Amino acid sequence: MNSETTVNSEAANPETAESSVPPGQSIAAGEAAAAAAPAAAAAPAAPPALESASTIAGETKSRVAMTQAAADLLVELVRKHGQLMFHQSGGCCDGSSPMCFPEGDFLTSDADVLLGHFELPLPDGGANGEGDGGEGGGESTTSGIDFWMSVEQFEYWKHTHLTIDVVPGRGSGFSVESPTGNRFIIRSTLMDIG
Repeated sequence: MNSETTVNSEAANPETAESSVPPGQSIAAGEAAAAAAPAAAAAPAAPPALESASTIAGETKSRVAMTQAAADLLVELVRKHGQLMFHQSGGCCDGSSPMCFPEGDFLTSDADVLLGHFELPLPDGGANGEGDGGEGGGESTTSGIDFWMSVEQFEYWKHTHLTIDVVPGRGSGFSVESPTGNRFIIRSTLMDIG
């Protein structure tokens, strides 16, 4: 008897735009986040700080962005875990939250769509912190992060632009940000694809 109603996006129901449940979150997940941090759940979205490169054939507009708070948390996570990836599903366990994994820990297939690719700036260079590149060479100043979505979920969200943001609270135990006391969420707006 554990049913969740998913609020897919403002595009699906513009009247939910001012709701305390962040767009793209299940009501149950939204209630949990609101209980953990009511001010954060109701706070307006921060402006995007980093846009992804378009990866869908024939499209030139970015479909996914991230806020500065999300980028800052990702820098910490890249230093700890190495290259990362996101997968957005219609999931059951954590609603429709974006899940962040070390790259390759979640296997994608023809049932998934690559919505965007980020080049995340690493302020001090190197994916795994200090000394990772040896004698002055080989240290990366960016980390590539792919954002995937299940084909089924994409059918519902194909008219939306997604922004990865962060709120206080505990996300899924499978997502790498879980131990930090923060969780990634998706905020969405209508997108003109034409």
